[in-house]
Amino acid sequence: MKNQLQALIAQAVAALRGDGTLPADVDPAIQIERTRDPGHGDLACNVAMLLAKPAKAKPRDLAEKIVAALPADPGVSKVEIAGPGFINFFLSDDAFHAVIPQILEAGEAYGHSTIGNDQRVQVEFVSANPTGPLHVGHGRGAAYGAAVADLLAAAGFAVHREYYVNDAGRQMDILAASVWLRYLELAGEELEFPANGYKGDYVWDIAATLHREHGDRFRHPWATISAELPADEPRGGDKERYIDALIERARQLLGEDAYRFVFDTGLNYILADIRDDLAQFGIAYEEWFSERSLTETGAVDRALQRLKESGHTYEKEGALWFRSSDYGDEKDRVLVRDNGQTTYFASDIAYHMDKLERGFDRVIDVWGADHHGYVPRVRAALRALGDDPARLDVLLVQFAILYRGGEKLQMSTRSGEFVTLRQLRKEVGSDAARFFYVMRKCEQHMDFDLDLARSESKDNPIYYIQYAHARVCSALRKLEEKGWQYDQDLGLQQLALLNTDHELSLLTSLSRYPEVIESAALAHEPHQLCHYLRELANDFHTYYNEHKILVDEAPLRNARLALSQATRQVIANGLGLLGVTAPESM
Repeated sequence: MKNQLQALIAQAVAALRGDGTLPADVDPAIQIERTRDPGHGDLACNVAMLLAKPAKAKPRDLAEKIVAALPADPGVSKVEIAGPGFINFFLSDDAFHAVIPQILEAGEAYGHSTIGNDQRVQVEFVSANPTGPLHVGHGRGAAYGAAVADLLAAAGFAVHREYYVNDAGRQMDILAASVWLRYLELAGEELEFPANGYKGDYVWDIAATLHREHGDRFRHPWATISAELPADEPRGGDKERYIDALIERARQLLGEDAYRFVFDTGLNYILADIRDDLAQFGIAYEEWFSERSLTETGAVDRALQRLKESGHTYEKEGALWFRSSDYGDEKDRVLVRDNGQTTYFASDIAYHMDKLERGFDRVIDVWGADHHGYVPRVRAALRALGDDPARLDVLLVQFAILYRGGEKLQMSTRSGEFVTLRQLRKEVGSDAARFFYVMRKCEQHMDFDLDLARSESKDNPIYYIQYAHARVCSALRKLEEKGWQYDQDLGLQQLALLNTDHELSLLTSLSRYPEVIESAALAHEPHQLCHYLRELANDFHTYYNEHKILVDEAPLRNARLALSQATRQVIANGLGLLGVTAPESM
């Protein structure tokens, strides 16, 4: 109905341009908003206040002329002018009834729009280092990123979902060293495991596979490995310096080919686990982009060369630095270390350069909130490359804090003491996890109550919403048990019978769905959809409890079933965009 009212007002404005009331060149952006007070109508427009100055008229006087020029429409029962010049529209029951055939005809496409105009948008999310299983913190980024991508697609954007695989760099080297040392223990070597190594059980699993399939091929005596290494932290040394020295010793003893084999064994094992975990969570990508490929294709070298040629780098103490402080960063950043190795930052610059070179109109990065300090330097790099940093949106997601029985659960990836996403899915199910993860703004801290997520009560929002969908399906089953059939055509012919306050309230909620999708998509706020679905479910449960659906009178029965079916469709559509199922029974 908003689009219809915009068209009516546009016709009225055109008429006023034609008679000279408005200048010929005015073309206002007509905005229709829902009123907060039903006494002020259903929808309102402030176009008279926008045009008052060019019309050289008082807003209220201009509003009267606009209303007088409005074409008649059966969906509008009354128009009033309020305050300084708001135009308030009171819709007819027919206007609300019209939403039912719209929903039933559009089906799964109801709520979709073309506002995105097929703009190409890349959404990169999760992108966790493949150094261990995904934990519940990654889960929130996964659920949020997927919901944002699906909402944008529903709003008419051409969306490309991407996972950036950090298959190079220091953390992966630490994983490779950790796997090798556990392998050596399985081969019979007695050693001191590094304080900064990865200690999770999954490292033992990878090492066991390596030993089972390759025997002692990669074995070296611990005495040879540890000779003249700096002291580790438990012996009063620096754990960072020790692990780096241990990695270098592994490279020397194994040789580059064997070291790369151990490295890739760990990488491929964990990456396969991540792929499976996300697939089971309902997360799909168009592309898994390799960080290593940026070096292999020369993208890193090209990015560095562009920065050098534009005068945004300098050398100091054998390292290459980026003048990020020129762009508001707190300090300059290293691109190439004094040992010749490029930094993560250099790869990230090349990756974002590559994204824009691929022709995306916008790129959206979904990062953990702990990366907030990284945002200014990435934007600075894009500016230095001559790209428009406004094409990059960085959405920061706070980690989720799990509670069970009122007690907080602890997590530490390096120590191996954490709750995995797989464990969470097993405990509460993917539906509850996907919904709970996105029902608050991404930048807000989230307390995830495991007990609530498992409960079958009105207090559990996802159960309450899914139960509304299942109730409609149950009504259709009961209909068959009574020997009746659902006659949709008859129901659509008798929509005028839907005239109770509860029915009109439910119809109003259904008509809001397309607006919610557009708003949630453009604001990158899936929680708007969560709140809407809960309100819609509440409206339906209230209606269902107050009014019998399967009445004896066929016209009324089928009209109410049509309303119920429309509600079921909208709930299913909304849940689908959040990656949640719509069960037919509970």
